[in-house]
Amino acid sequence: MPGDHLGTSAVAHPNIALIKYWGKRDELLKLPVADSLSMTLDLFPTTTTVRLAPGGVADNVTLDGVAAEGERRQRVVAFLDLVREMAGRVEPATVVTRNSVPTGAGLASSASGFAALAVAAAGAYGLDLDPTALSRLARRGSGSAARSIFGGFAIWYAGQGTGTAADLASYAEPVDVPGFDPALVIAVVNAGPKAVSSGAAMRRTVETSPLYRAWAESSRADLADMRVALRRGDLDAVGAIAERNALGMHATMLAARPAVRYLSPATVTVLDSVLSLRAAGIAAYATMDAGPNVKVLCHRADRERVAETLRAAVPDCSVFTARRGPGARLSAGADR
Repeated sequence: MPGDHLGTSAVAHPNIALIKYWGKRDELLKLPVADSLSMTLDLFPTTTTVRLAPGGVADNVTLDGVAAEGERRQRVVAFLDLVREMAGRVEPATVVTRNSVPTGAGLASSASGFAALAVAAAGAYGLDLDPTALSRLARRGSGSAARSIFGGFAIWYAGQGTGTAADLASYAEPVDVPGFDPALVIAVVNAGPKAVSSGAAMRRTVETSPLYRAWAESSRADLADMRVALRRGDLDAVGAIAERNALGMHATMLAARPAVRYLSPATVTVLDSVLSLRAAGIAAYATMDAGPNVKVLCHRADRERVAETLRAAVPDCSVFTARRGPGARLSAGADR
């Protein structure tokens, strides 16, 4: 039976959006305003184990060796409640999660975290879900987690309508790009938690930024261009589209009232270094999520030069190199 004393374990990796998810049209169902597209990475995995506790009175949640409290715990408990409702079960659970990426720093830890939790919790409570259903489930924990169910490149559809129909229409699926395998060089200029959470920043931007609606519309056009560029395996086009989409997203935040500013002086220094690399003939393009850290898309053959350039520009930053990685899955030793 699922959920025995060993628990059910799953591992998932973060994804970095090349066409950004920014803005919800339904907070409860976590339905986005527009479609998005991402690349799942081969580093920074999250491992989560869910063990049912039939004799317990409440869920127990541990994150990186520390008992989760407040909003962090409540998000996990609410997600488990959803899984229990789907499964027709009532047992509380013990959840143990370990991240290998800083949490809350704009490095997609919530994407890998809720993708791993979706797979582990579904297994523990006996839900037999296909990847599309797992993607919908993961979305309810964190929108971008819908994409981390899949490896490589994935598109997350915003869907249309409201209620159950909209829930069913919003899911991710893989984008088949077999010959395109770039590197993504990640410059972590600040690994600390953000002063403004992604959720709060997103709400403020949607509600107050005069630039938001124009960016959301342009993002739809960016997505169409991105799919063509990916099919061609054209890194320069993919990178240029990703960079303009990310900078546009940050512009909407700067125009929010009050402004949300994640870009730090070190962020700008890294962005300037990317421009210098391009001026020197290196195909390098920046993207950023809701945080100060910069990801640079480049050819695999150029990854060391890009990494060295970023380290030289900001000597106290940490630099990692990623490639396209696997989707979420049950891990070795899981009971299912």
